[in-house]
Amino acid sequence: MKTLAILTAALLGSSLALAQATAPQKAGIEAKGYQWNAQEGEKIEALQKKGDIENGLEAYEICGACHLPSGAGRPDGTFPQLAGQHSTVLIKQMADIREGLRDNPTMYPFAKTLTDPQELADVSAYIQSLCIPVNHGKYEGADAALQIAAGKDLYVKECKECHGANGEGDKDKFYPVIAGQHYKYLLRQMTEIRDGKRRNANPDMVKIIKRYNDSQLVAISAFQSSLSMPGAMCKDSPKKK
Repeated sequence: MKTLAILTAALLGSSLALAQATAPQKAGIEAKGYQWNAQEGEKIEALQKKGDIENGLEAYEICGACHLPSGAGRPDGTFPQLAGQHSTVLIKQMADIREGLRDNPTMYPFAKTLTDPQELADVSAYIQSLCIPVNHGKYEGADAALQIAAGKDLYVKECKECHGANGEGDKDKFYPVIAGQHYKYLLRQMTEIRDGKRRNANPDMVKIIKRYNDSQLVAISAFQSSLSMPGAMCKDSPKKK
């Protein structure tokens, strides 16, 4: 009987943990009256606070398991490069995940470990302070030069205004840094935005990107992943002799 009680308690505990780790789902871009950057909730509280980089380092430790201590993420695109990203973008995206506006079941349980808006500001300030790794996932096809050239034409025409000539984004407008981002991650996110699977997408971007076919998205991603921000990139490690 005692063994059964212990087993029952364990199962109930597991169910509770799973329930706590299941994200809510808030209506996003598919809903009438959707506001991409509504000025409300913990996001606004966090944006009004001064992030503490030292405290942010401690809070980031749990993030480093997936995104790596350097913030480099994974070249295969499973986890994005975060290092050097604008704190405003990080706060918005994490707040959207925490409240169920952006679907990310893998990250949600970890994002929920941040205790309050101050810790959200702290970890974002720390990530923003990191240099952007130079060795990230790029397009590696035999036609790389052609893809990058084609992607540059599209980028300059319709992406540069928001994301900048060097992929620097715009901190005040919540447009992300894309310099140093992994090719496969960029391609996956743009495809999901185009196909309506990114529920916290910016409607202005959707209007542009929904016209692009798969080949064009490959080209744009190839070019974007080739960008670097002067003064923000990590220094190359010296080669061993």
